[in-house]
Amino acid sequence: MNRTTACAATAGVAVPQQPSAPARRRAAGRPAPVVRDLRDRAGRSPHALLFGPRDLVVVTGLPGSGKSTLMRRAVPGHRVDSQDARDRWAARLPRRLPYALYRPLVRLAHYAGLRRVLRTGEGAVVHDCGTQAWVRAWLAHEARRRGGTLHLLLLDVAPGTAREGQRERGRGVSRYAFRRHRRASARLLDAVERGEPPAGCGSAVLLDRAAADALRRIVFTG
Repeated sequence: MNRTTACAATAGVAVPQQPSAPARRRAAGRPAPVVRDLRDRAGRSPHALLFGPRDLVVVTGLPGSGKSTLMRRAVPGHRVDSQDARDRWAARLPRRLPYALYRPLVRLAHYAGLRRVLRTGEGAVVHDCGTQAWVRAWLAHEARRRGGTLHLLLLDVAPGTAREGQRERGRGVSRYAFRRHRRASARLLDAVERGEPPAGCGSAVLLDRAAADALRRIVFTG
């Protein structure tokens, strides 16, 4: 059975549905997106998120918010993380070579890998930097084409915490790039909190650091 919304559970308890999008979206003849807020749950965060077998999941948030860490820990199946492509290229090149010089190659490798995974028709979790809206549009189109749904996982982490996460991992972005990410993330968070995920998203899940740390599995069932 295809699931059209994310289902999160801990100890067999489903997470209550949160307020969804405004009525004007329902009037358009399409199901209203579902927004689930898992922040500030005082240790009652779910340990698993379950999606349909042909669904696609986008994980977004500030650089250093823990997207790559979450994906490596919780995704046993297909995951496409741009950080993996960056690490592979960095291992081949001199350490002193600035990332900006080979960033186009990293992006090309990342999108080529994403295309290969999408061609399998199976569920996948994809890293999203938050500043490339066309990527979400691509994934939304692909999800509809295969009869699945696009879902958004948004890590809501304070900028200072995200910066600390970058330092801990020895990875950083420029102040200019971080400001761009911060503005894009703030706009996205504001829209999701209003019950209006990006166009094409069937659901959105809001996670704070505690909820992300509690999450152990992101799986596709069917």
